[in-house]
Amino acid sequence: MMAATEEYDVVVLGAGPVGENVADRVRASGLSAAIVESELVGGDCSYWACIPSKALLRPAIARADARRLPGLREAVRGPLEAPAVFARRDEYVSHWKDDGQVGWLESVGVDLVRGHGRLAGVKRVAVSDSDGRERVLTARHAVAVCTGSRAALPGLPGLAEVRPWTSREATSAAAVPGRLAVVGGGVVATEMATAWQALGSEVTVLVRGSGLLGRMEPFVGELVAASLTEAGAKIRTGTSVTGVRRSAPGGPAGFGSGAGPVTLTLDNGEHLEADEVLFATGRAPRTEDIGLETIGLEPGSWLRVDDSCQVRDVEGGWLYAVGDVNHRALMTHQGKYQARIAGAAIGARAQGVPLLETDPWGAHAATADTAAVPQVVFTDPEVGSVGLTAARAEAEGRRIRVVDYDLGRVSGSGLYADGYRGQARMVVDLDRGHLIGVTFVGPGVGELLHSATVAVAGEVPVERLWHAVPSFPTISEIWLRLLETYRG
Repeated sequence: MMAATEEYDVVVLGAGPVGENVADRVRASGLSAAIVESELVGGDCSYWACIPSKALLRPAIARADARRLPGLREAVRGPLEAPAVFARRDEYVSHWKDDGQVGWLESVGVDLVRGHGRLAGVKRVAVSDSDGRERVLTARHAVAVCTGSRAALPGLPGLAEVRPWTSREATSAAAVPGRLAVVGGGVVATEMATAWQALGSEVTVLVRGSGLLGRMEPFVGELVAASLTEAGAKIRTGTSVTGVRRSAPGGPAGFGSGAGPVTLTLDNGEHLEADEVLFATGRAPRTEDIGLETIGLEPGSWLRVDDSCQVRDVEGGWLYAVGDVNHRALMTHQGKYQARIAGAAIGARAQGVPLLETDPWGAHAATADTAAVPQVVFTDPEVGSVGLTAARAEAEGRRIRVVDYDLGRVSGSGLYADGYRGQARMVVDLDRGHLIGVTFVGPGVGELLHSATVAVAGEVPVERLWHAVPSFPTISEIWLRLLETYRG
């Protein structure tokens, strides 16, 4: 039920995981909060990104792991049962219904306002519902923009008529296209290539750059590309798409609609035909229609913030931008981290408490956004990384030492899978004596990552890590091998 008042201490635009966490944190500070959402409560992560993509990927990774074990590989020779995979995915996204998440908002005392919210001046949000009715919410203390990001599509003529897949269609499709072209080489491209290849599509990945996952350590993309190629996918690097058309463009979007195949024109003049094409070519902020112009900001722009997520370019300190919209670290877990920081800062400022903990790693500073961002890429092999790559550290002028080790030489890796292939790297800041970056690639390494995140975020001296004894025989013995190599 909506409260009678239209005034709240805090108004949050966007009810994805980030907005939900901002609202929860300000409520924990004793402030009233309303959250505005035009789609499903839970946002992209819950219905079209993190959760459904991992639900699609888990059977693919489990089968790949099983095929590396004698006594089990013979039992999993057949294809994945796509309908069963889709059914499990649908369960995890609650069949695209948000009742459970709405109930959670109610349980923490946050009012949900359905409709499209737009800033309407200082501390004001106008909300239009599906019937065209409008109401105005005012905030006593703060408005938090948590509207996230959307897929950025290239400006190819006729692309809209082709109805390409973006990450949304790739994670929610209910039929397997015979041929899938994936344009891009980043996380979405590699994960969805992994999933749909395993489900039975003939996948071709078209990468404009020189390799996959180019923002990570070079060996990451090499190992993932090798595995995708062995699984049957085709990887084409240094390739751009210059044109696209569909032979029957009139039907509704999505495979199985009766639409004809898609023809891609490549920069070398070649034509490539596929049943569907996924463009995974970056993200853009969802700020084009949220009223930024009413407060002097450019619609469609990323929002610059300080470490408490307060928007720099707005006077009065009442506007916050949390999650993807501030372009600091476009990952759900990082946005939720920012939400905890911003919610605490909003609560403190509302109560007139000076923000005394704004130094790095303080309670009101999202320091991890720049120093210790963890990321897992759920390909086969998995990738886990946190902090800086060696190239990034050198570009910043740091004096570093890079330590590499073959993950396949660890006892736990050999027990995990026959023919285990993987690589580990740690980057040590020699002047400060602690880790500033760690990368793992190999089956099952995602669960190793938090130990690396603790070491990087905690700035644990390398000499102290020598006393953190890994259990035998686990893959985590990689820590011992890295440290032995470092000590010589």
